[in-house]
Formats: sequence, structure tokens, C-alpha cells
Amino acid sequence: MPEPAVSGVPRQTLSTWDGVAFIVGIVIGIGIFKTPSLVASNVGSETAFLGAWLLGGVVMLLGALCYAELGSAHPDAGGEYHYLSRAYGFPVGLLFGWARVTVIQTGAIAAVAFVYGEYAAVLVPLGPYGIALHAAIGIVALTAINMAGTLQSRALQVTLTLLTIAALICVILAGLSYSSAAPAAPQNQMGGGFGLAMVFVLLTYGGWNEAAYLAGELKDPRRNMARTLLFGTGIVMLLYMLANVGYLKAFGLAGLSRTNPVGADLMRLAVGDAGAVVLSLIVCVCALSTLNATIFTGARTYYALGRDLSVIRALAAWDERGHRPANALLLQCAIALALVVFGAFTRDGFEAMVAYTAPVFWFFLFLVALSVFVFRRRDPGALHYRMPLYPLPPVLLAVAAAWMFCSSINYAGTGALAGIVVLLAGTPLLLLRRSPS
Repeated sequence: MPEPAVSGVPRQTLSTWDGVAFIVGIVIGIGIFKTPSLVASNVGSETAFLGAWLLGGVVMLLGALCYAELGSAHPDAGGEYHYLSRAYGFPVGLLFGWARVTVIQTGAIAAVAFVYGEYAAVLVPLGPYGIALHAAIGIVALTAINMAGTLQSRALQVTLTLLTIAALICVILAGLSYSSAAPAAPQNQMGGGFGLAMVFVLLTYGGWNEAAYLAGELKDPRRNMARTLLFGTGIVMLLYMLANVGYLKAFGLAGLSRTNPVGADLMRLAVGDAGAVVLSLIVCVCALSTLNATIFTGARTYYALGRDLSVIRALAAWDERGHRPANALLLQCAIALALVVFGAFTRDGFEAMVAYTAPVFWFFLFLVALSVFVFRRRDPGALHYRMPLYPLPPVLLAVAAAWMFCSSINYAGTGALAGIVVLLAGTPLLLLRRSPS
């Protein structure tokens, strides 16, 4: 791999609104076009349906408060890896870093790439393995843009996020333009009740925590971290609530529970058979927005690991001209492509990646939530932003993460074992000593 100036370090070049664009772009993905029908199948009334989405947004906002406090007190490109290392010691941080670069982030990149590939293949068929080919092309192309530099990836992210918001507004307006003829409540077809509904809601709100990896490049992070998180999550929550109001108005709860995928049916209702093409374009834009932002933030973990471990020092190479971790981006791309190849030979590449990543992700998010208490007790003077309602936000975030960990184990089944095995395979790294800083 090429090794541009190892002495280079991240520079604070991202504004608050750049950070907001990354958060909105990551969170608003394909979930809002898929999960509302699943949520509707597990609640008994429209009030409960909207209440589930409101509660999920509140959990996201409470999590954002926790990350705002952590990020403003300990801004670093390593994000959660940095928090866990400082709170629990380097071995815990190292295991998380290993998990993130081999399971969590690369699995998420591959999962989103499969969704992009599924809809891109509708527009441009590429044969029996067309979905995987489109997924690989998307990963390579966006990695190349990130390799060009932070300026280019930032500009692309802002553009994709604006297109994503515009596309979701079109879906919202389409929903609000129609009235349901069947407002009756459905039976709980999936039998999971409100608890299972919240699992789908929280998955759809996922991704806001990636803001942690922007702190090392955010201008004045001690002030702007909280603004970035709160503005970004607030925009997402508003758009999601409006989208679900639109779905209810178009289909009613009974119709919504039977509609799958809801986005496609809504666009078909709005513009006829051309709706499938319109929705494919919308989902492709949303998926590319999420994919670009995930590639951007994911490479920062490789950089932080290389900075702290001399045996992989090459990953800490930071190109000062392009303001990007070149070697980290290349290695991340290679691992994500390997997962795409693996997913191509499974029944459903997206589901395989979710099963691979979810349990490990929620376990470490639980530890991050508890780290708020560790830092509050150990070094209260370092806090530049103190969250309101403490200790409620970290308690609720920890409870939600524990719940999602158990749920992901139950619903992923044996597919979750692959991610756990890869995590355990990283334990020999604990024998490595931290390199001099």
C-alpha cells in the first residue's frame, strides 16, 4: 500500500453543517421505505404506531446527548474506540477497534452496498450476480472519491444528503396527497407486539453514533459536537415522523401492515407503474449517501488503530494534501469487497450482513453508554458540554443497547455466530503492547 506522510494528522476542516450532512446521510437509508409496514404489523392502533416512531426518535436524541458529551470532552478521529480505550483500558478499546474494522463497519458497508445493488440492478441489470457487482462497483467508486480527499467526499456527501432529503420529502408529499379507505387497525400478524415493533424502529434510526468519528476533523468540536448531533438527529426525527404520517394517511394502519415494500406501493399509487423506477432511483440515492458517509467514518478507526499499534503503523498514514487516511481507506475497501463476495453466495446478502454485525455492534454500544458514568466520576473537569437530564440519557441508551443485543441474537440465530467468532479471533491482539504516543 502507498504510504503518504505518516506524520500527517487530521485537521479540523468540517463545519457543523458538514457534520449534520454526514449524520442525516447515514441514518436516512433504506429502512424508512421498508420497516414501517413491519412496525404496523406489531401494534394495535395508529397512536401506538406513531408512538413507537416518536419513542425511537427520543432514544436517538438521548443517545445523541451522550455522544455530544463524550465527543466534546474527548474529540478524536478514533471516536468510540478512543472513548472505550480511555474508559476501560486499551485492551477493551483494541477489541472494539478489531470488531469495528472486521465486523461492524465493513459489514455495514457491505449491507448498504447490497441494498444499493438490489435497486441499481432494477435500473441496469448485470446478470445473475448483478446485485453483488453493483455493490462492489459502489464500494470501489466511493472509496476512490474518498481517496481523492476529504474536500471531495464532503462535497459529495452534502449533495447526496440534500438529494436524500428531497427524495424523502417527495415520498412524504405523495403519502399526504392520498386518504386511506381502510383505517381499521390490523391484527398483530407477526405476533411480536410493541417490543418487536421497537426493534425495527431502532434499527431504522441507527447510524447517528457515527458522528463520534467526525470529532477529530470537526471545527471547534467542544462547541460544535453537540450542535452537530442535535441538529442532525432532530432533522431525521422530523422527517421520519412526517413520512410515517404520510404512510398512515395513504394506507391506514390495516393497509400499511399488508403493504410491503411500503415505499414502492406508495410511489406506484402516486405515479403509476413508473413508481417502481422512481423508488429505485430514490433508494439508490439514499443508499449511496449512507455508503459514502459510512466509508468516510469507518476509515478513521483504521487510522486510530495504526496510530496506537506500531505493527500496523502503515494504517496511520495521513495524507496532508488530501486530508484523508489513504491506507486505511484501501484496506477497508478490500475487507468490504471480501464480505460482498461472501454475501453473494448467501440467500440474502443484506440479511447475512445484518446478522453478522448487529450483536457485536449493540454490545459495544452498551459499553459506550456506561462509559459516560466512568468519565463523569473520573474526570468531571474535562466536560465542556454537560447533557441535560443526566443520568437518564446514558441509562436509557444502555437499556436500549442491551435490549437490541438480546433481540439481535434471537432474530439473527446462527448467522450471528460468524460476527462473534471474528470478534473472538481478535483476542490475540491483546498480547500487543500499545506503541509509544
